[in-house]
Amino acid sequence: MPSALWPLRPPSALSCCRNPAAITMSLQQASQSRVFVELVPWADRGRENNLVSGEDTLPGLRRPFSAAQAQTVSREVHVSGTAEVAASPDRAQVAVRISSTKEAAAEVKKSVCRRLDYITQSLQQQGLQAENVTVTKDFRRVENAYHMEAEVCITFTEFGKMQTICNFLVEKLDSSVVISQPQFYHTPGSIENLRRQACLVAVENAWRKAQEVCNLVGQTLGKPLLIKEEETKEWEGQIDDPQSSRLSSSLTVQQKIKSATIHAASKVFINFEVKGKEKKKKHL
Repeated sequence: MPSALWPLRPPSALSCCRNPAAITMSLQQASQSRVFVELVPWADRGRENNLVSGEDTLPGLRRPFSAAQAQTVSREVHVSGTAEVAASPDRAQVAVRISSTKEAAAEVKKSVCRRLDYITQSLQQQGLQAENVTVTKDFRRVENAYHMEAEVCITFTEFGKMQTICNFLVEKLDSSVVISQPQFYHTPGSIENLRRQACLVAVENAWRKAQEVCNLVGQTLGKPLLIKEEETKEWEGQIDDPQSSRLSSSLTVQQKIKSATIHAASKVFINFEVKGKEKKKKHL
């Protein structure tokens, strides 16, 4: 066996050896040390920690990314999109009020019911469904007479038909029949659809913007990584419309529809993945 593998003896044991040169050679070989260093890729951190004693990393040592790692670095494009949509009211309600006051109860009932029947029959002839017509009656005594009131609430989905029926009733009935101004409104479902449409249009605008940016720099737009609706707004009528301050009774039907129109705005933020331009394969 080589002499470097022999254990060191105490001074008393060394003095007993016959060959002093062999002792000197053994001491020189035992005092030498060797360091083995292996460079590993930066991504293989687990292996690097095993090579360094005590799992200590070497200070100040930085290695560049490899070509494979450079391709896996995430590239993104962040864009925002806005949209504003509007919806006109889809319902209108008109109230027709009939009233009469007479000394005899039978006469007041006959007077009101006769005109009430005429109104309901006219509505049926115009094609209005029964579920869109509500009739209420009120009968009471006033001093030495009887007073009766009847109200017909009509819900319209076609505003042109509404104007035709209202004009017809005004022409055929006397002044004791009062027809209210139409009240325009939205159903809950239409408002929810408007909000959803505003968000979808904003997302589409953001996607088109990101698509054009990628085309401009020669890249391919990838899948969305994050979609966030940051802001929503809703308002009725035009904000800077001077007609909104006017009395409702002085507005025309078209002005009332415009005043009851609901606007919805949405702002979204989207984070897209960006891919490199795909190379077209040449066919032999």
